[in-house]
Amino acid sequence: MAYKQSLKALLPYGMLATKKWLAGQGLSAHAIDNAVKTETLLLLATGVYSQYSRSVSWEGVVASMQRMEKAESHSDSVPTVMVGGVSALSLSGLTQYLPLGSTPHIHLYAAGKLPTWVARLSLAVEFEGHSTNRLWPESVLMDKALIKEHKWKAELPPVYFSCPEKAIVELLMDLPDGVSFEHADELMQGLVNLSPRKLDTLLKACKSVKAKRLFLWLAKRQAYPWFSKLSVKDYDLGSGKRVVAKGGKLDADYLITVPSHMAIESEG
Repeated sequence: MAYKQSLKALLPYGMLATKKWLAGQGLSAHAIDNAVKTETLLLLATGVYSQYSRSVSWEGVVASMQRMEKAESHSDSVPTVMVGGVSALSLSGLTQYLPLGSTPHIHLYAAGKLPTWVARLSLAVEFEGHSTNRLWPESVLMDKALIKEHKWKAELPPVYFSCPEKAIVELLMDLPDGVSFEHADELMQGLVNLSPRKLDTLLKACKSVKAKRLFLWLAKRQAYPWFSKLSVKDYDLGSGKRVVAKGGKLDADYLITVPSHMAIESEG
């Protein structure tokens, strides 16, 4: 049986854990039940606990989820659940966009579904899960060079999130239903210093023709120095026209329909 660490070490302030994970660390069901009765462990949702306070930040939730996954896999590999898309760009300081009067969304990208208990937590944010199955192969998901660490609290595990190059491609999967053309264009305007090497790796590996075409179209509009270093012919952009903006205008370079007012800008 695993060494019975103290609850204080297992579950520091600001983190949470599931009953299954605590049991895997060597705590018996009896010990867990006693800790709940004495309020050493506080119930956040069925089978999910914290210590000291029921107030856990979204960073604490994600860091805990990633920590538990890594512990269960017995490896130091990259967690499969990752903060991505617009949330990752925000962590990199590349967006100040916050919809007024709405609940903040934290966008998490994973091959599988998020744990069901995530939706049962009473937090002031909403976690939105996105599947990576039609976006990235495992080689990209496991590439540590494409991941950054958010040090949200001293002495606690970091929150892992996508680098800007990966995050911008991720959010384009949700265009136009989850993010507007205008918002994506606004975000691209801030991406002055992307790495051509990382972009090349991502665009060669990306499974989504739509995301790649949209990325290249938006990048062409800004004409940053890094765009000229990309070899577009090396990327599989599929064939045929794709309707992205209904009733929009066809972009001749990337064969996607875009809002007419943005197409006029790009041609002028």
